[in-house]
Amino acid sequence: MNTAVFLQLDLPVLLAGVLASVACSVVGCFLVLRRMALMGDAISHAVLPGIVLAFLMTQTMHGPPMFIGCAIIGVVTALLTEVIHRVGRVESNASMGVVFTVLFAIGVILIERYAGRAVHLDADVVLYGAMETAIWPTAPDTWAGLLEPGAWTGFPSQVITLALMAAFNIAFVTVLFKELRITAFDPGLAAAQGISPTVMHYALMTVVAMTTVAAFEAVGSILVVAMLIVPGLIGSLLADRLGPMLVVAAVSAAVIATGGYAVSAAASLNAAGTIGVMLGVGLVVVGLVAPQHGWISRAWQRMTIGAAVAREDGLGLLYRLSESGGDAPVPTERFDALMKTIGLSRPARAIALRQLVQAGEVQRDGDGLRLTERGRREAARLVRVHRLWESYLVEELDLRPDHVHRSAMQLEHVTDERMRRRLAEYAREPTTDPHGRSIP
Repeated sequence: MNTAVFLQLDLPVLLAGVLASVACSVVGCFLVLRRMALMGDAISHAVLPGIVLAFLMTQTMHGPPMFIGCAIIGVVTALLTEVIHRVGRVESNASMGVVFTVLFAIGVILIERYAGRAVHLDADVVLYGAMETAIWPTAPDTWAGLLEPGAWTGFPSQVITLALMAAFNIAFVTVLFKELRITAFDPGLAAAQGISPTVMHYALMTVVAMTTVAAFEAVGSILVVAMLIVPGLIGSLLADRLGPMLVVAAVSAAVIATGGYAVSAAASLNAAGTIGVMLGVGLVVVGLVAPQHGWISRAWQRMTIGAAVAREDGLGLLYRLSESGGDAPVPTERFDALMKTIGLSRPARAIALRQLVQAGEVQRDGDGLRLTERGRREAARLVRVHRLWESYLVEELDLRPDHVHRSAMQLEHVTDERMRRRLAEYAREPTTDPHGRSIP
């Protein structure tokens, strides 16, 4: 691609997408942590009448009046939501829905009635954005020309606004990191330390409103919602601490915005819409493959834990059968049938038996199964914990002996050595369980 063409047509649009995504992602993380994703949607729609009113008073789409008007509307949105929630005694989400739909409708009416007749301010621009209009007609012809004095003259003002907004949001989060963090996780503790959760709440809502008006010209009031929420969700899936979460959210927002614009340029698609789609794709991919919180990882963990529980249940079952049947091998079909009564599926039963044999805890004896010495020690430990739990539940909690087996069966899988010793103390180290069976 010709460098001059790229600098004139592509660079401003690309920077607009990246800066809008980063600016939104930084404050959006706190909306995610506060479980206020819908508030970002509410503010991004509710600022529309503030945009129109500020334009009608100043006849400009840029400058402090626009931000002031939208900041006021953002605070009003949060206030009205809280008032309706408390006075009307309705759920927070319902009150948000009432407020932002009414204010957004008012904004659309104002656009159609007044602003649309004066200048190019119409509903399509507000809803879908107009990133492609960010053109740099005075761009230099080479990369080296960017370093020349006065080279940036005529650079699109909306991109400059987004750069300032991104810098402001990063500074806002950095300076008030402690306050934002503590009010997001524990408002009661914040109040006890002299930090007002209310003040921080409305400060955050004000910044969200300002970010929305800075981004809406590029991506529109609808797609800005994705930029506010999706990077924060990606950060929460990939990081367990707030600092790394913010970094991951900002980096992922920038990468996805870059990739989205590249796709839109190659396929001649709307840039804002493509970035929004790429954000959704990115969230789905991260939701699947995230190391700890992804669907695949969690499914694997559940399968691993289920296999371990099935294996321990198999050991305990063989031990109990050996108590009544001596050293005779247990027929494989009988073992499988009894494991089925526990609630294990056929694949789980097959995996459990294979693991027991591979671990050297169970050996095959013709058509039967027999515990090895190693397996008998492990099985005795599990059965001892189970019967101690039964004794504890009966003696300490006064439960009926015929009501404790299922609970003890669940508890035996999560009992470590320290808990076992304390359990034996509570249960007064009994020699038999409530059913008269010997405790190993």
